[in-house]
Amino acid sequence: MAINDIFQAVLAFDQAAVIEKVNAEIAAGSDIQAILNEGLISAMDEVGKKFSDGDLFVPEMLMAAQAMKAGLEVVKPHLADGATESRGTIVIGTVKGDLHDIGKNLVAMMMEGGGFDVVDLGVDVDAEQFVQAAKEHNAGVIGLSALLTTTMPAMEATIKAVKEAGLAVKTMVGGAPVTEDFAASIGADGYSADAPGAVEMARKLIADQKMAA
Repeated sequence: MAINDIFQAVLAFDQAAVIEKVNAEIAAGSDIQAILNEGLISAMDEVGKKFSDGDLFVPEMLMAAQAMKAGLEVVKPHLADGATESRGTIVIGTVKGDLHDIGKNLVAMMMEGGGFDVVDLGVDVDAEQFVQAAKEHNAGVIGLSALLTTTMPAMEATIKAVKEAGLAVKTMVGGAPVTEDFAASIGADGYSADAPGAVEMARKLIADQKMAA
């Protein structure tokens, strides 16, 4: 099946091949949803599994995510508004005072690859920006990233601001110095040590939200 060629091209980190094969499938009249779900999204799920098993490492995961994103850009114009069912909206950013973005960018790309709509606020994002973006985009989850221990208190301040704003949005945190214990201590709804785990956690938080609704 030719859609499997897209899947394999993502796993080979071959952006040019992904673009070529996605275009070929579209030209052949293949189902756009199948290209998206079976070609691109399932490839990123496989990348996540390989990373968890220790068969892939962060640089390779980043390359796969970039290859997937290249395919996503080709598919996007062919997706009629509302034709693809988003798994939810994630607002993501690196917290106030922290300018590190590699980990955050990887999580954002993996989230896109996982079928989420992602609103990336960038770095050095204050609590109010997170709250405003979550309101504006009706986000299901806010993802907070920090790489410095000195900026970890900004995570707590942001979660406090979200709760004070009365938003139903779930919060999740991650980054090198962040631990599950720290996440629990500041009242975060979720924590992940890596990008594939963040996608799984976001899926879980949004599923929990739907059940509670």
